[in-house]
Amino acid sequence: MHRIFRQQPDLLARLMPETGVKFPEYSSIEPLDTDLTELRPLERRVDSFFRVRTTDDEGGFLLAVESQSKPDPEKHNSWAYYMAHMYAKYRLPPVLLVVCRDKRTAAWAAEPIRIGRRFHTSMQVFPLVLGPTGIRAITDPKEAAKDLALTTFSVLINAKDPGILAILDAVAPVLGPNADWAEFVEAGLDEGPARDHWRELMAVYTPNFPGFGSVMEEAWIRVHSEGRAEGEAQGEAKGEAKAILRFLRARGVEVSEAVEERVMACVDLEVLETWVERSVSVERAEELFGDE
Repeated sequence: MHRIFRQQPDLLARLMPETGVKFPEYSSIEPLDTDLTELRPLERRVDSFFRVRTTDDEGGFLLAVESQSKPDPEKHNSWAYYMAHMYAKYRLPPVLLVVCRDKRTAAWAAEPIRIGRRFHTSMQVFPLVLGPTGIRAITDPKEAAKDLALTTFSVLINAKDPGILAILDAVAPVLGPNADWAEFVEAGLDEGPARDHWRELMAVYTPNFPGFGSVMEEAWIRVHSEGRAEGEAQGEAKGEAKAILRFLRARGVEVSEAVEERVMACVDLEVLETWVERSVSVERAEELFGDE
């Protein structure tokens, strides 16, 4: 059935209209080598790759995620290849998701990738795109605390927003105590004022960030001295207790009434010193007490 076209390639032009497509004017139709095997290894890597199993379909689908920083026409070739290769290898429908940090790149990435000629489209890829236009920055601490992953992504996707420093200020008390998400933000910001600002903010919360020692020490000395001054009249223990509570609140850690009462009731200086050390890194005020 197909070899006849090798014998008479022009027959293709005469039969194609039967498919409903008008064959364009041509000067020649030349047979090519039918071996499409890639002899030279060609490395192609998608940024992230997932299989999604759905409740209503045993097979599910494939999800390829690409992070794109600027328009790149060569990516169209790669993305089309990814889709065809994944479908051929896994026999599952693939979906392409592109994440972009600026509106121009997001608009470019959302354009359908059309493979074919004017008279017929052989293949078309429709990327899904996440960009700053659709993902707003989360700046309400209560909303941010409900979903740390979403909050982190909202920061990364809006990293080029002119108000990024204010965004970082808003989420620092929420993400700061969680080293994993704080590091995601630090890694996702470009070198410059935003990353420098984030490192300064994180120095108060997370020991893993540059400059932690000096900044945290200064913050503790300042808050500690203020707390002790307030409690001086009532004794050293009261001063330590007030300093601990003040420092926790300065870090954005919520202090319940029960925690405050327990800290203020403690008169054992050794126990208070233990709580002082823990106040630097705990994510919840209740963690001050450990197994005590």
